[in-house]
Amino acid sequence: MKIEFADFFCGIGGFHLALEKVGGHCVVACDNNPQARIVYEENFKKRTPSLFRKCFFFEDVFSIDPQKLPPFDLLCAGFPCQPFSQAGFKKGFADKGRGDIFFEICRIASELKTPILLLENVAHLVKHDNGKTFALMLKKLSDLGYATYHRVIRASEHGLPQHRPRVFIVCFLQSRLKRKAPPFQFPEPSASKITMSDIWGGCCDRDIGFTLRCGGRRSGINNRWNWDAYCVNGEVRYLSPLEGKRMMGFPDRFKMSINEKNAMRLLGNSVAVPVVRAVTASIISFANQWMKKRG
Repeated sequence: MKIEFADFFCGIGGFHLALEKVGGHCVVACDNNPQARIVYEENFKKRTPSLFRKCFFFEDVFSIDPQKLPPFDLLCAGFPCQPFSQAGFKKGFADKGRGDIFFEICRIASELKTPILLLENVAHLVKHDNGKTFALMLKKLSDLGYATYHRVIRASEHGLPQHRPRVFIVCFLQSRLKRKAPPFQFPEPSASKITMSDIWGGCCDRDIGFTLRCGGRRSGINNRWNWDAYCVNGEVRYLSPLEGKRMMGFPDRFKMSINEKNAMRLLGNSVAVPVVRAVTASIISFANQWMKKRG
């Protein structure tokens, strides 16, 4: 089953890179961050020209008419995490334009009867408002006819040297599942590991690094909020976009022709590419065996 996918809240393209690795083809993308759009276009315009030539790289998800979209099998959405994050104000669905975006995903998926959904967010989403927010999300997805599965997965479980726990929600439209389909199984942790010494190309005092974040840069190596300063070969060094790309599983050649501050912010807000690749490989394997073909 060749997967055609939509890349909503695409950021700089972590989902896109991961899906390419398992044979996916992106037909729709959307993000409203101007800096992210620059990076996404400069990396994928030549690789997926139809996405841009046919004007399917949207800026505003609220303005999308699902009936005018090309067909796709999988909707990916790393929807905004700030409303549910420990570091944010935790307004949840009350955070207009961000917290309520989940319902836009549901609107599009419902109208198109999208066969598969892959959603990603901060791990704290599961506990937000004593679990009520997450329970409401799962109920909404169930009401739309989806069988849902979720797991908190750390980037360190798939070879990257940062913990970065994120919740992944995988949904299959039940009407497309074969009668005896078993429960979906998330991928097992990878045996391959790289360390922060590999990231730096020198001897680092930490094997597993701090989780990349969007704010608080240059706090100082002894500050409790530090996440970007390390002792490498006996000297204090700060993460640059190069090390940030490596920690997130992006290739060194990935283009980011924006200033360093914005590049680090976008990397901190992206997805861990090897984790997404492992999850989507499991999704495709499951779909090939247990889903009815489009007809």
